Amino acid sequence: QVQLVESGGGLVQAGGSLRLSCAASRSIFSINVMGWYRQTPGKQREFVASITVGGNTNYADSVKGRFTISRDNAKNTVYLQMNSLKPEDTGVYYCKSTPYWGQGTQVTVSS
Repeated sequence: QVQLVESGGGLVQAGGSLRLSCAASRSIFSINVMGWYRQTPGKQREFVASITVGGNTNYADSVKGRFTISRDNAKNTVYLQMNSLKPEDTGVYYCKSTPYWGQGTQVTVSS
């Protein structure tokens, strides 16, 4: 079992940046894939980005070139660097390590 705690959300203007962190309660070295998802009211939770223990990454088309996922196994932490933010990036961002989810962190991008 692993507990995930997200942080780093907030309010930012369009074009700005935020870095989200996901701290795990135990070593993530053995966790092959960790990912970020987001959800807005009335919509299903959607995939944003994922990273394997080997560093292979995958991104949703809507965030490619703007978001970067990374992991620091020594710190048991996964990051999501978000640049050139748009109002449509607004939502609650969740960290996932199947089958576990964090509690989410709110990101609000104003126009």
